[in-house]
Amino acid sequence: MTTLLLARHGLTALTGPVLAGRTPGVHLSEEGRRQAGALAGRIAGVRLDAVVSSPLERCLETATAVAEGRGMAVKTDERFVECGYGDWTGRPLEELAKEPLWRVVQAHPSAAVFPGGEPLADVQHRAVAAVREWNARVGEKGVYLVCSHGDVIKAIVADALGLHLDQFQRITADPAALTVIRYAPLRPFLLRLNDMGELRLPEDSEEKDGGENITGSDAAVGGGPGTT
Repeated sequence: MTTLLLARHGLTALTGPVLAGRTPGVHLSEEGRRQAGALAGRIAGVRLDAVVSSPLERCLETATAVAEGRGMAVKTDERFVECGYGDWTGRPLEELAKEPLWRVVQAHPSAAVFPGGEPLADVQHRAVAAVREWNARVGEKGVYLVCSHGDVIKAIVADALGLHLDQFQRITADPAALTVIRYAPLRPFLLRLNDMGELRLPEDSEEKDGGENITGSDAAVGGGPGTT
């Protein structure tokens, strides 16, 4: 079973009040750099086979904080880049909330197409396709980290949970938070969501769980023993 660690980039000076989008030159703030270093420490005990990033600076800087202590190179993948917000890019969120499209983004995001930009449905399609390809690349026992953006992460999680994209606004992805998805042959399992704690991964051993995971994709009946 392939394990994906999804990390959102750390804070920037624009995170929160402004929709940074694909604006070039948006780097981590001092707090964002601290968050990136803390993220690296929280997953220090987890083996990684690859560290992958959106090509935008704030993600590359966050991913580099994870990779450099391991002697690994960060690989970029354009499919994990921020949503193309088009004409909305660089505008204050308080201002955007007054736009008619805002309600569509909130309540019916699968129909949202940003003016001069990208449909949210296309964001999910490209990001999930990238995950499937990386899953195959690192293999069924592989563990890898992808550093991306809030809406991209939420779209991937919605797909993993079998949710329609219109439900993805119910998911949260905070700066430098970690979400973990394990991809089994028949279905994904969400192990962590928007987590800020130290990460320990459960073992892939059928013997340790009493053989309950017979197919490798079975869910534990009754909740299972959990991890120690």
